Amino acid sequence: MYKNVFTLTLIASSLSAYAQSTDVQNIDDADASTHDIERILVSGDFREITLDQLSASATILNQARLSSRQPSHIDSVLNSVPNVNFTAGASRGRFIQIRGIGERSQFAEPINPSVSFIVDEFDFSGLAAAGLIFDTQQLDVYRGPQATLYGTGALAGAVKLSSNKVGSESPKYVEARLGSKDSYRVEAAAGDDINTDWGYRVALVHNRSDGFVENTYLNRDDTNNIDETAMRLSVEGNADERTTLAFTYRWYDIDNGYDAFSLDNDNKTLSDEPGFDEHQTHAVSARSTTRTHAGDFILIATHASHNIAYGYDEDWTYTGFHPWGYTSFDAYYREVETQTGEVRFVSSENAALFNGKTDWTIGAFYKGSEEALLRQYTYLDGDFRSEYTPTTTAIYGQTDTRLSDNLTLIAGLRLENYDFDYADNDGLTRAFDTTMVGGKLALQYTQNDHFYYASVSRGFKGAGFNTDSRVSDEQRFYDEEYNWNYEVGVKGPLLSDVLIARAAIFYMDRTDTQISDFDVITRDDGTAGFVDIIDNADLGTNKGAELELVWLALENWQLNASVGYLSATFEGYTLADGTQVNEQRQAQSPKWTANLYSEYLLTDSITWRVDVDYKDTYRFSDGHDVMAPSTTLVNSELLIENGPWQTSLWIQNAFDRTYYTRGFGGFSNDPRDEYAFNEPYYQLGNGRQYGVTVKYEF
Repeated sequence: MYKNVFTLTLIASSLSAYAQSTDVQNIDDADASTHDIERILVSGDFREITLDQLSASATILNQARLSSRQPSHIDSVLNSVPNVNFTAGASRGRFIQIRGIGERSQFAEPINPSVSFIVDEFDFSGLAAAGLIFDTQQLDVYRGPQATLYGTGALAGAVKLSSNKVGSESPKYVEARLGSKDSYRVEAAAGDDINTDWGYRVALVHNRSDGFVENTYLNRDDTNNIDETAMRLSVEGNADERTTLAFTYRWYDIDNGYDAFSLDNDNKTLSDEPGFDEHQTHAVSARSTTRTHAGDFILIATHASHNIAYGYDEDWTYTGFHPWGYTSFDAYYREVETQTGEVRFVSSENAALFNGKTDWTIGAFYKGSEEALLRQYTYLDGDFRSEYTPTTTAIYGQTDTRLSDNLTLIAGLRLENYDFDYADNDGLTRAFDTTMVGGKLALQYTQNDHFYYASVSRGFKGAGFNTDSRVSDEQRFYDEEYNWNYEVGVKGPLLSDVLIARAAIFYMDRTDTQISDFDVITRDDGTAGFVDIIDNADLGTNKGAELELVWLALENWQLNASVGYLSATFEGYTLADGTQVNEQRQAQSPKWTANLYSEYLLTDSITWRVDVDYKDTYRFSDGHDVMAPSTTLVNSELLIENGPWQTSLWIQNAFDRTYYTRGFGGFSNDPRDEYAFNEPYYQLGNGRQYGVTVKYEF
């Protein structure tokens, strides 16, 4: 089986058709499949359009495609998307990189995210621990700057989760999953019409697993466990003949362990104080849409309250492990309050400008946050406390002008003011205020069933500073970053109507590229301490290509394929240790990423799915040379459908391949060699896991 899958992967690569996990539709016949693929709706745009009419490179994973991977969190599916990567350093892979751009961790410093993470109406950028997948209609991944719509959080792109619709349209179901490593998951959702005008939907999920780490000192196998619960309650309806209202409440209770690193990189830890990765959220949103003769007037307001706790055993061992050893624990507690407000007007055909040829959208956006941090660290004289209050205000507009029957010009612009105030109990106070401009200019051309586009877009990301008192004045501040993205693409049938292709090539020119580095200091006891530093390189270049194919090979067999190529470097930077970097490959930027997905209908009621992910080697950090090796992971499931019942027999990482989700280097944390030799240290991904999932739809 493995040999056959590997052969399929090589064939797909040679055709530049590397497998993509986009959308698996009902494959009754070729025409129906092609039309279904073309009708994939995009949720992350001002107007409802289909994927084949979007002038950007994007991947959309629908319910069937998501469920085939037995997901619990977005990190379960990101490997299937071209030129997308993620890093853990926590219980989940919650730091996302698109086309090589994105954060890899967060400790004491405030961080402005490079990838927007949106859940329905909520902006959870920088908080992707809340990326639990439940009652999800689809997952959208947009590659390249998305400044017009999302502003400063979307320098690299955006990830959006969209929930099932309110009312009687969406299915009611109960689902239970049981797997190895003492894992289980229970999910349920139901919705209905309250009356002719109003409907509701409620969904709940609980996910539990012991994880893959064994703590041999404590004789426990659950110190890196998963324990997650979430709920969504939505009500939507008509306030009058012209106005609809929607209200949503979301609740998350994440109580995961974090005990991932060991001196021997073998998933056998010696920590006497296992860490934790916790996240509690209460979030509410309200949205009103009023239909007028000129268009839709939309108001959106959200409030979210997050309590976040993250801590780890820094020495990775127990007190008394070795005479040279040290004992240290580092913990971060954050209270985050975020409010957003948005006013948007989307024109109708009646209000189109220039003889009805130009549709338009205008809007204003506000986001205010308050983040209080408490850090408790063994090597601090006392608790460290800080308060950080960033505020974003923006105005934006976009026009879609039909130059001819098959030629359209899209022009978007966003003017955004970003400011923050910061103060901590070390006496450091800072205030910053800047205005940034971004947007997009795209030309779209349609010829028969093919869609061509060429675009120039500009993204931006706010400036900031390093809070650690040990950082020198020269390294204290870093500037805002800008990203120009030049892209051309094509979407449509390839050679026949049963083979659909989406392809793009891009060139990204980054100015004042923000680089994540660290400095190693020697404490009084001779052990190593770490100071996280963000600084600017002169420029960065990220260029590459993406190809996605959907092929109805037979009436009962569909193949999805994707491949991503990325060349990402930065230039003109001095590392914290004084090393001058003339040019270097950017971290978390594998040159090749690929996926092959096969869905074969064995009978009318039995489906066999195989999912293969490939990721090339890549650097873990800009500040050291430790590399992640290339990895191929194989997942599979056998789905049996019997009326309202669905049973899935599944296996993840079928060949138990070793792979890494975080890595460090340039230091030694091992007292057994008297901290004399720099070593690589890895956080390992999940090994083989198998189980059964049963779903019943009412």
